[in-house]
Amino acid sequence: MAVELCLLLLLLSGSTVSEVQPLHKPPPGTLDFGFVPAKTYDTNAYHEPGPIGILFRLVHSFLYLVQPNSFPQDLIKKLTQQKFGNVQGDYQKAIYYEIGFIVPAALGLLFVLLLPLVGLCFCMCRCCDNCGGEMHQRQKKNADCRRGCFATFLFVASLIISIGVLCAYAANQHLTSQVRGAKNLVHSNFKDLRIFLNNTPGQIDYLVSQYNTTKNKALSDLNNVGPLLGSRVQERFAKEVRPALDAALTMAGAIRETKEALENVSVSVEVLQEGTERLHSNLTNVKIHLSNTLSDSACSAAQAASTCNIIRNSLNQLNINANFSGLPGVSTQVAKVNDVLKIDLSSLVQKGYAAFNDTPDLVLNQTRNILSDIKNLLDFIGSNITSFTKMLPVQKVLADLTIYLTQSEAYVQDYFPVVEQYDFYRWLGCLILCCMVILILVFYYLGLLCGTCGYDKHASPTTRGCISNTGGNFLMAGVGFSFLFSWVLMIIVVITFVTGGNVEKLVCEPFEDRTLFKVLDTPYLLNRHWRNYLSAIVLKNPDINLTFEKVYSDCKENKGIYTTLHLENLFNINEFLNISMYTEDVSLKIEHINVNLSNIVLLDEIGKRNLLDFSSSGIDGINFAAYLTEINKSVTKVDLLSFANDLEARADQLPKGALENALKGHANSIRMIHNQQVVPLEQAMSTLNQSIRLLQRTSSEFMVKVRNVLSAVDAAQFLISNDASLVIIQETKKYMDMIIGYFEQYVEWVKESITMEVAACKPIANVIDTAVDIFLCSYVIDSVNTFWFGLGGCSIFLIPAIICAVKLSKYYRRMDTEDVYDDSVEQW
Repeated sequence: MAVELCLLLLLLSGSTVSEVQPLHKPPPGTLDFGFVPAKTYDTNAYHEPGPIGILFRLVHSFLYLVQPNSFPQDLIKKLTQQKFGNVQGDYQKAIYYEIGFIVPAALGLLFVLLLPLVGLCFCMCRCCDNCGGEMHQRQKKNADCRRGCFATFLFVASLIISIGVLCAYAANQHLTSQVRGAKNLVHSNFKDLRIFLNNTPGQIDYLVSQYNTTKNKALSDLNNVGPLLGSRVQERFAKEVRPALDAALTMAGAIRETKEALENVSVSVEVLQEGTERLHSNLTNVKIHLSNTLSDSACSAAQAASTCNIIRNSLNQLNINANFSGLPGVSTQVAKVNDVLKIDLSSLVQKGYAAFNDTPDLVLNQTRNILSDIKNLLDFIGSNITSFTKMLPVQKVLADLTIYLTQSEAYVQDYFPVVEQYDFYRWLGCLILCCMVILILVFYYLGLLCGTCGYDKHASPTTRGCISNTGGNFLMAGVGFSFLFSWVLMIIVVITFVTGGNVEKLVCEPFEDRTLFKVLDTPYLLNRHWRNYLSAIVLKNPDINLTFEKVYSDCKENKGIYTTLHLENLFNINEFLNISMYTEDVSLKIEHINVNLSNIVLLDEIGKRNLLDFSSSGIDGINFAAYLTEINKSVTKVDLLSFANDLEARADQLPKGALENALKGHANSIRMIHNQQVVPLEQAMSTLNQSIRLLQRTSSEFMVKVRNVLSAVDAAQFLISNDASLVIIQETKKYMDMIIGYFEQYVEWVKESITMEVAACKPIANVIDTAVDIFLCSYVIDSVNTFWFGLGGCSIFLIPAIICAVKLSKYYRRMDTEDVYDDSVEQW
């Protein structure tokens, strides 16, 4: 019942997930849902044995040497499925696999049977003064060498036995200390399980609460439907509308430039006509005055005659060259352009811009009712999610699980002193076994010490000292206790060797490489009617591929238990919360958005008529050739400055007098006429040249440009009037995809959170690791195996120690009789 309640709780973590695949493209924006609140677990399911780990590895190597066969998966599966019946051939395979344990165990049992029997016979034999029981020692030449060898062999055997008993004692102490420390480890696991249970509802609440992030983002975009949807629609039309309006606005500027050019032409022509008439009059007066001066008698003189004639002949050059009086006027064109400018075309174009730029506001105003319905729908979805989570019996399940966990922890705490008490009995029993070996070692070491220190090589066997004799007695006491205790030690060694070795090879090693899980995951192994045992227990469906190995691996990686246990097969979320149903409702609401852009007028008929009137203003009828002909002429036939300079130079050639001065005066007058009249006329001609050329260049393009502008405006207006519905539908679809995409992001985030973060089952893997890998294998089995390894070594080396001690005691004990030399073989 507790397991089912636990699973139900974990199922709740999936209550906000929709299994429907996204129907729309992911939105361009990414929502930030933050991080699912997670707690840190205290248990570190890893054990480092410390220095004693060297012994553990040594024992593992010995076990591999004894049992090098791989884990018998197939054999175990077959034996389990057949319930250990009718498997004669399989028993042979099992014996073959266990041969590494059977042979040493058989030898150990033989040791248990024979050593007490040998000891009994040995004692009876010695009681009959045989087997070395006679207190008589024959003297031999190599007696000292034999004594030294026996003492050395006994000492080495005793050292090895000492190392073995130290290993056994260390393993015994290690097991006891780890069992006592296991209380904290168990408490840590229960604490992690309690955190696991207490944190899961908060994680579920966090997932549910993050729906508000989705809703708020959707509401924000809905409130900004004008800038978002309206701007998208506007941008679709902007490719056609903006260039058309820009061209119309440019044409309005061109009309103003044309008017300025026409006015410049009119003004410049008037200036040139008046200026040339005045210039012609002044030049005529200058020629008259020069002619009168040249008629003076001074020009008749031989020195001045030729100069005067040259000057007289050049007077015809003092005349105007360009005649502007015959140029046609542009007053008609100016009047027509002024009539065109009475209508402010720029203002009309700006109205078109304003109408087009109001598209976002137009969209917003026309979608207020639909947006209100969508907002109400989003609130309804949120209330459904909240109400659904409240309907689930989270608190009840949590309370039941917490009670069960508390009872389990109390049970463990209550029985842990019992475990410690029994472990104390075990520790005491193992300590007694070690003390048995230590007692034997004490006799051996005391015998070696007393015998070696008290031995006098000059004393005869019958006159040996008390210390030497005591050493020999200690050795024989050690032999006696060896016969008494060795078989008990070997029984313990055989039992622990077979048990601990098989647990290491059949449980610990396959658990470490997860082969054990593969055996447990064998179809129909644990129940012949269930293909998958775990899925049948958890999901009530043995056909679902839920394996022990996969569950353990996922929990080891701290994945969510919803994914780990495939709880979607037990709890169909779509029946309770179908996000796709709500997104379809939202889609239907958004699809009802219908924006009417027919009120947008880019350029009205007045503006279009204005452009047509401008194109027929007659600018192209101006006689530009006549203007350019006169403009290309110079104002006067000769450069007045050059003429004045030349006149002054020729005056210098004349004799000093009135004639020279008069000619120089006329030269100054010509310069003054140039500066005051010719220079302004040249400037007016330059202005006229620029204006007339501008008009000539643009007049040929006006008709085409006006036609193009009107065509572009009509095309853009047609697009808005006729294609607006299609564009709005397309952009509304994109806008809908963006809104729906927020829900899909939420669903995908919930799925990912459920998979990796919500109800992360690391504590479950820690419990398994603690129970099997740490407590059973690292604490118990490694210590037990090290114990029998050390104690078994002690038991085996007791045999050579017994032989050496019996032999050596003959050289230390005081004999009753002796002889001088006897090279015959000693009998005992």
